[in-house]
This record gives sequence, C-alpha cells and structure tokens, in this order.
Amino acid sequence: MSYSTADSLRPVTLDDVRGAQKMLTGVARVTAMEGSRHLTQLVGSPVHFKCENLQRTGSFKLRGAYVRIAGLLPEERAAGVVAASAGNHAQGVALASALLGVRSTVFMPKGAPLPKISATKEYGAEVRLHGHVVDETLAAAQEYALETGAVFIHPFDHPDIIAGQGTVGLEILDQCPEVRTIVVGIGGGGLAAGVAVAVKALRPDVRIVGVQAAGAAAFPPSLAAGRPVSIRHPATMADGIKVGRPGDVPFGIVAELVDEVRTVTENELSTALLLCLERAKLVVEPAGASPVAALLSDPRAFEGPVVALLSGGNVDPLLLQRILRHGMSAQGRYLAVTLRLTDRPGALATLLGVLSVVDANVLDVSHVRTDPRLGLTEVEVELHLETKGPVHCAEVGQALRDAGYTVID
Repeated sequence: MSYSTADSLRPVTLDDVRGAQKMLTGVARVTAMEGSRHLTQLVGSPVHFKCENLQRTGSFKLRGAYVRIAGLLPEERAAGVVAASAGNHAQGVALASALLGVRSTVFMPKGAPLPKISATKEYGAEVRLHGHVVDETLAAAQEYALETGAVFIHPFDHPDIIAGQGTVGLEILDQCPEVRTIVVGIGGGGLAAGVAVAVKALRPDVRIVGVQAAGAAAFPPSLAAGRPVSIRHPATMADGIKVGRPGDVPFGIVAELVDEVRTVTENELSTALLLCLERAKLVVEPAGASPVAALLSDPRAFEGPVVALLSGGNVDPLLLQRILRHGMSAQGRYLAVTLRLTDRPGALATLLGVLSVVDANVLDVSHVRTDPRLGLTEVEVELHLETKGPVHCAEVGQALRDAGYTVID
C-alpha cells in the first residue's frame, strides 16, 4: 500500500483499511473496550470506551505511521523519514521507523513537554527542536525533507495514514457489534476519516459524531464552506486536536461520511478528563477525552450503545495537575478566593475558623502585604479550598461576607 505524492488524494476504501489491519498484526495492540456505568446512566443506554490511550506509544498514531512507512518503496526507506509533531505523531513515527529499520528524524517545538521528547528519542528517532508553535516546526520538517530527500510523514493528510487509523473502526465493530453511535475527536481529521471509512462501509446505520475543541474548531466553518479553511490562532488545552486547518484528504471523507461535528468547551474537556481518571481509572489526554466531554455536555443526544474513542493518554504530568484543578473548579470541588483582612495577630486564625464552620478544606494560603492597592494595615490573602460542589462554594462565599470580609472576585 504505497502512494506517491501524485496520487495522495486517492480515495481510501474498506479494502485499504483491511489491508492496513493485516499489516498491523503483531505491531499495534487490539486495545480494550471498557464499559462506563456513570455515562451509561447519563445517556440512558450502554456507553463503552475504546481505549487507544493504552495503545503502544500511548495513542492511535502508531497505526497510521506504521502503515505509511511500511508502504514506502525501498529507495524511499533508504532516504529515511521526517515528521513534525508536539508529541503523539512523533512517538508513533519513531517507533514505527524503529520496527521497520528506517532512519527517522522528528522536529518538535522547543516548548514540547520533556517526557514526550524523551519518549521520542527512546523509540529511536533523532529529535530536533525548532520553533515555538507546530506550524514553525512543520515548515522546518518539510524544508529538511526537500534538502535531504527524506520522506515527510504527514500526521493526517495521506491515504495510508487514514487507512491505518481506520483499523480502530474495524476493532470497534468486532468488539461492540451492537454499536449505534461512535464519538471521536477531530483535529486534522485522519482518525475520524479512517473510522468513518471502515464503519460506514460495513454498518452505514452507525452514526459517527466528531468532536472538536471550541477554540480550535476548523471543521464547522470548513464544512459550511465546502472546502478546508484555516482558522487563526487555534487555542485549546487539547493539543492533540489543536489543528488550524483540516487535511485535504480527510476533509472529503469527513464531509461525506461523518454525520455531525460538535464542539466542546475547555471546562467540559477538563471535567471529562477528571471523570476518566476518577471513574474509569484511565489516564487520558484532553484530546482523548473530547468524546467524553461531548457526552457529558448533551448526554441524551446520543443513541446507544455508544462507543467513545479515547484516542490517547500522553499528557505531561504538570499539565495534568493544572487540568485536574481546572476540572475540579468547574465541578465546584475547588475554589480559589482572594480577600482582604486587617493585618494583626490572630486575623488568619479567625478567618480559618470561619472556613472550618462551613467545612471548607484549606489546601493553600498565600499573603500579599506590600501592594499599592492595600491600605497600611491591610493584607490580601489568597485561599485555595477543597469544596463539595457549586452550592457549597456559594455557602463558603456567603459565610465570608457575613463575617465581614471583603471578597475580591
């Protein structure tokens, strides 16, 4: 299964996906399908997680990368491959290349998380840090390909990549033959396109729903325009689907076969990630949690049984910490409050006594004594509290105001 640049727009078929599945035997894991009792209750019918976060390299990206590189001609393999990625595609290309004995060079942004850089190196790739955003890194990788003759491995815009990702769809049909709706995150569109090709060919009655982060949603305007269009400055915590323009190849497939594209907010993404961790005991990155966010935002809109495709679990620990705090805040389980009090002995103890009465657990306290906004005898205190939900947050705020404290929003 090898495509030249000239026929890179060749349609992807079910036979392509089945050929990719044979190629991936013994390479990619058939990942688990896990039920979610909590989401099943919300949706009103069975909900399952397809756990590509447990795939080798921590995401589905190995599938497409391996199929693409395995399909290269001998002289193309000899020239090596090059890719650009902030994480998942980098690791997929690195491992696929190592398994196939092909030299790989991966360009990553200078700000890429250290665990992802280390993993990419450990899989065997030469890592070059360039630029501060993926667009700059992508340009550097393409320039390298022109200078050296290395084959550029695009993260989503190639038929081989799409066919490889489509093997997830075949596994879903095998593991959950009664499925009625599949929910999948969309960045450039390679995964959604591949799943749609496989599933719609065998089960045209299954509804495919794509999910994008609201701050990086290029597909809705593209679908409205009938062609891929770019959005400026995509912004989301879900870097796995933070893509400013759909790929040409996947766009045509998504437009034809994906039934709906929804968007989710940052609060919904962080809440979904928290749910995966607490209820399912699964570490999932924000992009991978986007299908769960869609289910949480409008649970009765999905006919079951539903399969939510958890596309990856590569999340930097420091980012995970911030996201979890963000998710807890969205659920009213974490409250940051700033207030002013008189700077005198015992003032803080009195404040903590008020919080104790309303059963708010203090996680952190910080003081500011020197600031032009403060009076001579004032101190500003920032409190980080563990709370029990929105109602409890309101009770804490009211208790502080009743005690005479000036709460600064």
